[in-house]
Amino acid sequence: MDFSSFDQERRYRDLWQSVRIARSVPYTLFTFGSSDLLYYLVVAAKNPNDPVHVSRGKVSITRPLLVTPYNAPPELRNFFEGEESSGMIDFLMARTAAFSNLRLENQQQREELVSDSVEEVVARLNRQLDDDDEDRVAILTAPHAFGPLAILKYTAERIIQSTPGNIRELREHGFLPE
Repeated sequence: MDFSSFDQERRYRDLWQSVRIARSVPYTLFTFGSSDLLYYLVVAAKNPNDPVHVSRGKVSITRPLLVTPYNAPPELRNFFEGEESSGMIDFLMARTAAFSNLRLENQQQREELVSDSVEEVVARLNRQLDDDDEDRVAILTAPHAFGPLAILKYTAERIIQSTPGNIRELREHGFLPE
């Protein structure tokens, strides 16, 4: 019996759990049209004394005008570079949620290097967002080289949490049966 697929699944699950949403937002995604998810991404340094990477970004989620379930895969733009991540993405998408017919585009701004630790950067960003009464910007954290996975995880969680309200709204507009 070949257990290598179990090892791969465990590795992917560990990667998924290594990224964290340090501050989420209380809003759901729009049922019709597009929604923007604003975030700060804090990525740990490769080496212990290296600076932490911080960038601000936005994921735009566009829902189709004509919904045709199960016939089109999701479209991910600007999340991962290269083919090495495609197996992990296929694995995660098959096991975490069905996002068919969605277009997800990540727009990440210039990265900054900060000499603080991930925890210190998160605390400082939380204070800044609280002082500005900003409740529409999330804070995400990830180990070195796994920032895109944190963005994907945050996007997936927002989609999943928005689904019940979106289905209710579709029913209210007569697009789904009761």
